[in-house]
Amino acid sequence: MKLVTDGFGPAAYGDCMLAAYAARFDGDDPVGALEVGERPEPEAREGWVVVEVRASALNHHDLWSLKGVGLREQNLPMILGCDAAGVDPDGNEVVVHAVVSDPGWKGDETLDPKRSLLSERYQGTLAQKVAVPAGNVVPKPAGLSFEQAACLPTAWLTAYRMLFTQSDLKPGDTVLVQGAGGGVATALITLARHAGIRVWATSRDEAKRARAVEIGAHEAFESGARLPERVDAVMETVGQATWSHSLKSLKQGGTVVISGATSGQAPPSAELNRIFFLQLRVQGSTMGTRTELAELVQFMANAGIEPHIDSVLPLADAREGFAKMHEGDVFGKIVFTV
Repeated sequence: MKLVTDGFGPAAYGDCMLAAYAARFDGDDPVGALEVGERPEPEAREGWVVVEVRASALNHHDLWSLKGVGLREQNLPMILGCDAAGVDPDGNEVVVHAVVSDPGWKGDETLDPKRSLLSERYQGTLAQKVAVPAGNVVPKPAGLSFEQAACLPTAWLTAYRMLFTQSDLKPGDTVLVQGAGGGVATALITLARHAGIRVWATSRDEAKRARAVEIGAHEAFESGARLPERVDAVMETVGQATWSHSLKSLKQGGTVVISGATSGQAPPSAELNRIFFLQLRVQGSTMGTRTELAELVQFMANAGIEPHIDSVLPLADAREGFAKMHEGDVFGKIVFTV
């Protein structure tokens, strides 16, 4: 038995396991800061369970962690990863919910001021095992493989909440998805199409525009292109590079839902005059609740939706997957098998 710190003081750990983790930060070369090697296996504290991970998916959050964003140095070394599908101690196939709220919190976990994500305070999912609160697992549908199910807890859950909780969209409306290609964007396109929403998407890359149409977009346009008409809502994950186009694409009273800013968070202008004069709504959205994850899983099972996977790699080759995401050469999710 070993005693190591997990950010909240000593915790008990047993044998070692393979994991991809951050031992230091590097803002210029985050992939260079990634370590792949042995870390102590977790043992469940009271109210927690240990899930044997079968597959885990990569997110931009993991790259930001390697840059030192959202992760404190005192919590290093930290196993990265928010997404996982695996088997619980009773042999049930499960999907892991990554939002860890305070034990005393009631209601929407994403609104808990003390909430965190796996890999911020608690060790993450890019490992052979992960410890999570018992309430943070939901049943994996039989129709999805472990690799497919591992894509859901971050990107697909984020997309689900953006569309169905935060946007006020309804069947027949039109939505614009900025930056087709990433995990959240591809999920948005597919979920919106299956919900009866007209879907438009943008990308700088012609091949990604073609792929966006293949997976459900009714039309795809070059980034910044003038649209045939204004839309009811814009799903914004790009930030600085597309912010002005997002606002100009909205109908009066429309909504832009923002869940990320991969190109930066400082557009040349906030365009406040446009926002108040056209009565636009700017709605933030972060991850989703355990209930929403269960709803998403059921929706996908009912609709026969399969997540879009860019590539599947063994966890031992995690550096290759991180490099691919860092270079931006991705359409769908990068998944690691364990």
